[in-house]
Parts: sequence; C-alpha cells; structure tokens
Amino acid sequence: MRKSLLAFSLLALLTGKAFAADYVVDTAGAHASINFKIQHLGYSWLTGRFNTFDGKFSYDPAKPEASTISVNINTDSLDSNHAERDKHLRGEEFLYVKKYPIAKFVSTKVESLGAERLKIFGDLSLHGITKPVIIMAEKIGEGKDPWGGYRVGFSGTTRIAMADYGIMTNLGPSSTHVELMLNLEGVKQ
Repeated sequence: MRKSLLAFSLLALLTGKAFAADYVVDTAGAHASINFKIQHLGYSWLTGRFNTFDGKFSYDPAKPEASTISVNINTDSLDSNHAERDKHLRGEEFLYVKKYPIAKFVSTKVESLGAERLKIFGDLSLHGITKPVIIMAEKIGEGKDPWGGYRVGFSGTTRIAMADYGIMTNLGPSSTHVELMLNLEGVKQ
C-alpha cells in the first residue's frame, strides 16, 4: 500500500498535474466583472462594463506558467450607465455589435512574475480583428467556499488602442486607448 501511494505521488509530481484544476468563471453569482474606461476629451474618465460574458481557465499554483484562459464577451451587453451613449457605442462607429456580437480573449502563454503576479499573453478578437495583448494579473486568493466548492480569483488589466481594432472614430488625442479591467473568480470543476 505504501509503495502504491509513493508511486502515485511521484508520478503526480513528475507529470506536474498534482494540483492542476479547471475552473469556470462565476458569472451566475456575479463574482466576476469586465470593466473598461476611456478618457472623455481628456477631462474625465468614462467608465462602463460588459454585463454578459463567460469563461474558463486552468490553473496550477505549483506551475502557474502552465495556466490557460479563455473569455467570451457579449459586446451587446456594454453598459456605461447611459442608454443613448450605449446605443452609440454599440453602433457601427464603435463596437458594431450586429456584425461582431462576440469579443474573445484566448491565452497563448503565461509567465509567473513571482508573488502571485502573472503576465498573460494572448489574442484579443474584437470588431473582427485579432491582435496580441498582454494582461498584467495577480492572484487575489483561493480556497474553499461556504457551499462546499473551491474557488480562485484573479484581477488583471490591459490597455488597447482602438485603431488596432479598426475603430477609427476620433475622440481626441487623450481618447485613443481603452483600459480593460478583468476580475475573474473561478469555481473548480
């Protein structure tokens, strides 16, 4: 019995799969958010969020560089707390949600920066264009939840140029880039 346990433990360590787990982003419990902000004419920040998205990721705290993540965002769920502006942002000048209803991020590589910080490389598809982006992320925490499950949460940011995604509307020199903030809490499957 001891030899079997020892062999299994050694095999698990050698394969690097001892603690790897798959997670689904907890959107049903509203424990995740995807937010954005862009300067308005250089005078203030316009902020908003996407209300409908889903995602999944694989994470091993012993080997974070083996992590993967994918997130799908319903672009029509854009919400800047102003109905007329939202209608404009969903239109052809910006997101053109009728033609491009989904934005997607898929990781291609993850680097561990130590202290539970990660540099996540991946492809962001938005407005019919796919470009590489880097998300600077940090693990917020992990552990058992009160309902008998296990969770892990991350927060990350990236900055994208609207012109890189074919959004050419001139909002002034201070409003060429959008900052994205992702807060993802996953439930272990």
